Order: sequence, then C-alpha cells, then structure tokens
Amino acid sequence: MRVITGSARGRKLKTLEGTDVRPTTDMVKESIFSIIQFDIDGSEILDLFSGSGQLGIEALSRGAKYCRFIDKNREAADITRENVNAAGFKDISYVANLDSIDFLKSSRHTFDIALLDPPYNMGLHEKVLPLLEPRMSERGIVVCEHEKGLVLPDEYGRLKKKKTYRYGKVELTVYRVPFNEEG
Repeated sequence: MRVITGSARGRKLKTLEGTDVRPTTDMVKESIFSIIQFDIDGSEILDLFSGSGQLGIEALSRGAKYCRFIDKNREAADITRENVNAAGFKDISYVANLDSIDFLKSSRHTFDIALLDPPYNMGLHEKVLPLLEPRMSERGIVVCEHEKGLVLPDEYGRLKKKKTYRYGKVELTVYRVPFNEEG
C-alpha cells in the first residue's frame, strides 16, 4: 500500500494484518481521488473508520489543509499515527482512537470532505450519515466505500446522493451538499 501522488508520493504505508482487514485497493483509491480531485486543495478532511489512514494521508498529500483520522480499533489508530508521522503530516493531522458515532455526537468541527470506509454489512453508513450531515460545510462531499449491492438513501438532510460507482465487489456512493444557486 502506497501514497499515489502529491507531496508524499510513493510513501509506503503500514496496514493491520489479518483477515478482517480490507484496505482500499489502489484502483478504488484512484477513483475516489479522481471524483474529488478539484475539491481537495485547502479542505478539512474527515477519515472516519480510518484503518491505516491511507485515504486521509492521500488527501493531505494532494493538498488538503487538515485531516482528522478516527478509528475505534486501537491498533488501527496506532498504525494511522505511525503512517501520518512517516508521511510528514503530524502537524496537520489529528488521530483518535474513538468510536465513530461517539466522535460525531461530540464533535463541533466542520468538514469539507468525509471519507467513510467502515466494516461491511454492519449498517454503519446508515448510522453515521445522519450524524455527519450537520458537520459538513456548505461545499461538503461525503464518499462512502461499501459492499456491492448496498443501496443508500438518496439524501440525508442537506447531503444529496450524486452517484454510485461500481468496482467489482466494491461500490462508492458520493453525496454532496448542493451549491446554493440563489443570489
């Protein structure tokens, strides 16, 4: 697993070992960043269910201003912290070993981009998206990585589903806060 492009391009990242671990493939990661490429520069990022932190690190490498990495697994949070430090992003990152729902209930931060890759088949998207919606900025984008066949609702408050992309056994559903076209 590596950083694809940007200031940390080519940096190898550590990941957890085991059969429960499902790192985002390079193909899916490239697709995510192709979808949001024009929105990353200067953005506040949330990497929820961060695992190794590879999605948030990729965003920082491409010019994001700050990233908050959240994972309830202590080992994942430790590996994320190690990867963030190795990539040189310690000063523009926050890594926490917290439950995603608890974090969203207590957070007062606003995010421009949220990257969600929770464990599959646990209904976590449906639980966190309503809590995440008020935390999104007026230009907010949420990218949900999930198992093939999961159909997420068309909207969560201001978040409107834009498109679902399919990559083998993985799908990406993208939500955006629509631009205000008035005045």
